[in-house]
Amino acid sequence: MKKSGTKNAGRSWGREKGIALFLVLWVLALLSVMVGEFCHTMRTDATTTWDFAQRTRAYYIAYAGIQKAIEQLVNDAMSPVKKKEGGEEGEEAGGGYFRLNYDNPKVPFGSGSFAVRIDNDSGKININMAGRRLLEVMLRSFNLDSDQVAVIVDSIMDWRDKDNLHRVNGAEDDYYEGLPQPYECKDDYFDSVEELLLVRGVTEEIFYGGLRDMITVHIPEGAGSRKARKAVRGRYNFNKINLNAAPKRVLASLPGMNEEAIKAIEEYRKEKDFTSVAQLAQVIDADIYQSVAPYLTVRMAPYYTVRSTGYSEDEMAKETVSAVIQIDTTAPKRYVVVQWMDKIRPSVAY
Repeated sequence: MKKSGTKNAGRSWGREKGIALFLVLWVLALLSVMVGEFCHTMRTDATTTWDFAQRTRAYYIAYAGIQKAIEQLVNDAMSPVKKKEGGEEGEEAGGGYFRLNYDNPKVPFGSGSFAVRIDNDSGKININMAGRRLLEVMLRSFNLDSDQVAVIVDSIMDWRDKDNLHRVNGAEDDYYEGLPQPYECKDDYFDSVEELLLVRGVTEEIFYGGLRDMITVHIPEGAGSRKARKAVRGRYNFNKINLNAAPKRVLASLPGMNEEAIKAIEEYRKEKDFTSVAQLAQVIDADIYQSVAPYLTVRMAPYYTVRSTGYSEDEMAKETVSAVIQIDTTAPKRYVVVQWMDKIRPSVAY
């Protein structure tokens, strides 16, 4: 009997040791998972913090690029930079000079660098100020029939004028209030290019298919009255497009223009700017020149779109900032920020 009891006690003790070992292993496994999860969380937090720091640094480097561009534009307005032979701008103290309407090389700044592009609004069609002929030219590259063009042009002019009388092919309140989602005709200037989507005949396919990148709406403050508009037009011809600033799509819309002529213009602009429209006659065919010259100028508008991309150290992160700047030498700071866009991401094609 004594041997049997001892044997049972041994077996019981063995089972308890097995259970204890299982519990220890289970606790160790649980602790391993917890430690692993903790390490993963810490590593993720550290990576997120590092990424945030890099992006913040890149953002403020991009911001510095915007400020540097504004400084140049104001200085040019106050005392225009003399150009070297060949049309190249001279260098200013403390760094290179940004060419307009051009992808400028990166400029070192602090532990990173920024790349700045400055585009003048004069290369786009101002739908608040352009006349009928230029509005019709604007639509040439969209494969629209004459009736569609007439509807869009008349409707743009009805939208921006001050009365409620519609043109032959245009639209006023009676048309817009009859839509499934009714609204009134604005009878005032466009405040944004996206507003054009409200105008009769303008579809998303047309707008996002290229029209958005061809137009602008910026006009000097106080240009609402007829007298003020006349004064504004006296300073700048809104029915002409700046040869140095016009994007490819705008050039392609000009009557008689072809791909070969556009390529020749783009190649010329890579090296230097046109200082007069007459210089274009040396670059493209004479017949094409005669056709497009009436629509062109080299005069600048007072509005600039400045786009700056900042890069952190070793280009580990980048951020892009864009601003529309009006240069006004009568303003307290000599400029006005019309629009500011932070942390721009690449757009998706329509």
